[in-house]
Amino acid sequence: MLEIKDLEPWLPPEAIELYASRGYRELYPPQAEAVERGLLDGKSMLLAMPTASGKTLLAELAMLRAALSGRRSLYIVPLRALASEKYDSFQKFKELGVAVGISTGDLDKKDERLGRNQIIIATSEKADSLMRNGASWVRDLSVLVVDEIHLLNDPGRGPTLEMTITKLRRCNPALQIIGLSATVANSGEIASWLEADMVCSDWRPIQLREGIICNERLVFSDGEFPLAGGKDESSALVRDTLAQSAQILIFENSRKNAEAAASRLSALIVPDDATRELSSRILASGESETASRLASCVSHGVAFHHAGLLPEQRRLVEQGFRQSRIKVIASTPTLAAGLNLPARRVLIRSYKRYEYGRGMAPIPVIEYRQMAGRAGRPGLDPYGESFLLAKNDAEMKELFEHYINGSPEEIWSKLASQSALRTHILSTIAAGFARSDPELKAFMATTFYAQQQDSWQLDVTVEKVVQFLKENSMISDAEEALLPSKLGSLVSKLYIDPLSAVIMLEALKRKRAEKSMGQAEGKPSQFTSALDLSRAASKAPTELGLIHLITMTPNMDLLYVQSADGWVEEFIDQHQSELYDEDNYDYLLREAKTAAMLMDWIGEVNENQIASRYRIGPGDIRRTAETAQWLMHSLAELSKHLDLGITFKAEQLAERIHYGASQDLLGLLNLKGIGRVRARKLYLSGITSLEKLKAADQAGISRLLGPRIAERIFHQLKKEENLP
Repeated sequence: MLEIKDLEPWLPPEAIELYASRGYRELYPPQAEAVERGLLDGKSMLLAMPTASGKTLLAELAMLRAALSGRRSLYIVPLRALASEKYDSFQKFKELGVAVGISTGDLDKKDERLGRNQIIIATSEKADSLMRNGASWVRDLSVLVVDEIHLLNDPGRGPTLEMTITKLRRCNPALQIIGLSATVANSGEIASWLEADMVCSDWRPIQLREGIICNERLVFSDGEFPLAGGKDESSALVRDTLAQSAQILIFENSRKNAEAAASRLSALIVPDDATRELSSRILASGESETASRLASCVSHGVAFHHAGLLPEQRRLVEQGFRQSRIKVIASTPTLAAGLNLPARRVLIRSYKRYEYGRGMAPIPVIEYRQMAGRAGRPGLDPYGESFLLAKNDAEMKELFEHYINGSPEEIWSKLASQSALRTHILSTIAAGFARSDPELKAFMATTFYAQQQDSWQLDVTVEKVVQFLKENSMISDAEEALLPSKLGSLVSKLYIDPLSAVIMLEALKRKRAEKSMGQAEGKPSQFTSALDLSRAASKAPTELGLIHLITMTPNMDLLYVQSADGWVEEFIDQHQSELYDEDNYDYLLREAKTAAMLMDWIGEVNENQIASRYRIGPGDIRRTAETAQWLMHSLAELSKHLDLGITFKAEQLAERIHYGASQDLLGLLNLKGIGRVRARKLYLSGITSLEKLKAADQAGISRLLGPRIAERIFHQLKKEENLP
C-alpha cells in the first residue's frame, strides 16, 4: 500500500504535511496504481473510476507537482457550480504559495490576469473562448485535467469539450492530460485518442449496495428485507433512513416532482433552530414563491434542488446538506453531474424521463451509475445503498439486468453536425490552427470523432460549413487560403454561432432596407457593404424589436408555449410592426413569449409575477437574462463594426438586461449591494444619481435600505473617491 509520506520523491515535505494534516494517510488501490504507472512523472492518464474512489486527489497531486515546479495547470469542469466547488476546495494550496484562479464568466474576454495563477479552473466553454480571444497563457500549460470527460457524449457540451481538448493539445504538444470519469464501456478508445495510459477500476472505499424496492421489500442480489411503513415506499424509505440518523438523496425526473416530493416529506421532520436559521437565509435570497416553498421545506430539514433555483439558493441547500442540517434532498438529475454531495442512501424514483420526440424514455446506464454512485460517504458511512422503484417482479428483474448488472453505454463523439461545427471551424480558422483546406482536414483528423469513425461524413459537413462561412463573408474566398475576415474574427471572439450573426444582420437588413436594395432570396446573401447595412438600419428598431431579434438566434434557449399561453398570440398581434419576420409560427410563439418575459424583466416587473406568468423558476429568469445580455452585447459589437446605427441602444439594452431595470436606474446600479429593487427605492426617494447618493445622509439611507447595506454603500463610495 502506498502511503502519503511515500510521495516524497515527487512532492516537498510541506505538501505532504498539508495532506497528512487533513487526514490522508494512505492512497486507495487505484490511486496507488496511477502513481506507480507514472501520473506524477507527467504521463497522461485516463482515470475511469467510480464516484468517491479518489480521482480528484490524483488530479490535485499532478497539478500541485506542476505548480511547485513553476508550471501551470488548467482544470476543466462542465458546470459553473462545480467550478466554484473546486475553487473552494483548492484554496488549501495557498498555504504552499500556489495561486488558484477561476473563470466562468464573459465569453469575449482574454482574462490575461488568470495567467498569474498556477492552477486555473474553467468551464469548457470558457476555456474555448480564452483561446479564441488570444489569452497568451493558454499556450503555456503543463497539465490539463478534464473532469467528467464522458460528457464528450453530450450533444450540447460534447463538441465544445472535444474541440477544446483538441486545440489545447495542438497548442501544447507536451501537455499532460488527465481525464476523469466514471467507468465507461469504451474508455480505451478515449485513452487512445488522448495518447494516455488508463487506470480502470470498480474499487470503492466503502461498499455500495444496489437494490430495488418492490412490493414493500428492499431487494438486493444477495437477499431482501421488509420495508415497513405502508404502500408509499419512498416515504417509508425516508423514515427508515432518518431512524438511522442518516441522509438520503431522492432523484426525480422533473422539477415539479422534486418540489412535490420535498413538500410531502417535510411532514416527517420537526423544525429546529438550525433549520429555521437556514430557512430564513433562503427566504432572504429571493422574492419568488419558489424561494418561499423552498424555505418552508428547509425549515423541516428537507429541500428540493433543480436548475430553476438561483445559484445562491442551490449553494445554501448543498451547504445545509453537507452540514447535516438538511436530511433529505429531492432533486432532478442535475445534482448527480459532478457535485460532491454524497448521502447514505440514494433513491431513483423514476428511471424514465421525458425526451422531446420520444416521450418517456429510460435513462442511460451511465446516468444511473452517476446517481447511484452518490450513495455512501467515505469516512462517515459504513456502506451506501441505492434503490430503484419497481411496480412488480417482472419490472424488478428487468431493472436488475439493465441497470444494476448492465454495462454503461459507449461514448460517441457528437462533433459531426453543422450546428456544432459552424462555431468551432470558424474559431479554428480565426485562431490560426488552420490556414488552408489541407490544414483544416489535418486538424480535424486529430479530433475524437476522427479517432472513432470514418472521416468522410465529417469531411462532408466541414465542406458545407466552410462554404457557409465563405458565403457570409466570415472567411476569405481565396483559392487556397482560409483566412478570417474582420467580421469572422469578431464573431469568433464574441463566441456566438455564426448563424446567429447572419440571422441578426440579415433580419436588420430585410426589415429596414430601402426598396431599391431589393430582397435576398434563398440562403443568406453576402453582406454587400457597411454603407448598405447602415442605410438598412436607418429606421431604428424598438427595444422589443431588438429583443425579439436576439431570440431568433440558435444561441437563445426559448421558453416553451403551453396551453395556458393564449395571450402570446394577442401579444404578437399587438406588436406586429415591431417584430421581425419569422417563417415558422411555432418558433414565433416561443420567441414572442421569451421576448415578452425579457421586456417584463427590464420593466422591473416583480420576479414572483414573472415566474408565475411564464411558469418558470427564478433561476430560469436569470439564466435567460444572462444569455440575452450576451447576445445583445454581441449585437452591439456587430453594429459597431458595421456601423448599423443601433450600437448605443443595444449597449444600453444589454446593461438593462443585466440588471433587470429601467434606463433611469442605470446610474445607481454599478454599486455592489444595490439591485433593481433597492435602486428603485432610492430613486423614488429622490436619490436619482450617484452624486445625490454621495451627498445623502447615511442615517437616512440606513432607514431606507437597512444599516448594513448603507454602510457597505458608503464604504464603496469613499473607496472610489480615494482612487487615483
